[in-house]
Amino acid sequence: MRILIADRNAEVRRGLREILNDALPEASIFEAGSGDDIFHHLAGAEFAFLVLDMDMPDRSGLEVLQDVKSQYPQLPVIMVCAQSEEHYVACSLHAGAAAFINKDSAPEELAQAARKMMVTNTPS
Repeated sequence: MRILIADRNAEVRRGLREILNDALPEASIFEAGSGDDIFHHLAGAEFAFLVLDMDMPDRSGLEVLQDVKSQYPQLPVIMVCAQSEEHYVACSLHAGAAAFINKDSAPEELAQAARKMMVTNTPS
């Protein structure tokens, strides 16, 4: 099982990686620091899900989300954002995100969403 974490900040990626490693120790976790990095990873392998920051350096996370869902419609995306305004939540879910998590939320919220992605997307 492969998981891709996309965030502009290396420290945040490291924290997300630790949370996901604890929740899903069998997973192989890859990191991307830009939209281009995301598509480089996605073109080369299949991923169980993508954790995508709303604030990417080269384009907005919503733009990246729309492109991901256009090119990889079956790939679940968990959006993460420092803001929790309803606008961001609604826009993310409308654009195809499977879940939205505020970065200030407890790590368990991300762990639960990740486990749910694995159960939902495991072949029967």
